[in-house]
Amino acid sequence: MARKAGNFYVPAEPKLAFVIRGIDGVSSKVRKVLQLLCLHQIFNGTFVKLNKASINMLRTVELYTMWGYPNLKSVNELIYKHGYGKINKKLIALTDNTSNAHSLGKHGIIT
Repeated sequence: MARKAGNFYVPAEPKLAFVIRGIDGVSSKVRKVLQLLCLHQIFNGTFVKLNKASINMLRTVELYTMWGYPNLKSVNELIYKHGYGKINKKLIALTDNTSNAHSLGKHGIIT
């Protein structure tokens, strides 16, 4: 359809990335960017909304981090393997969805 109109089709870029910190002993500028990305320790990970500023920050720390675009399967694996939630002021591992649904059902978020 774009070819008929004489235009080019460019697929949309992902709007979310997952970043993991790798190496310790970095310069002060890189350390500040890592703090802005909430990557305070080695092997910490965070989800980052991609925009021009965050992409420039990722370029600054590209030697010390790994990042990629998450899919539903990898997000589920991360949450069920490493995720914790506070339910009744207690830290509980998120191994299945029943405790989440019960806790969020009280507030009308999940029925």
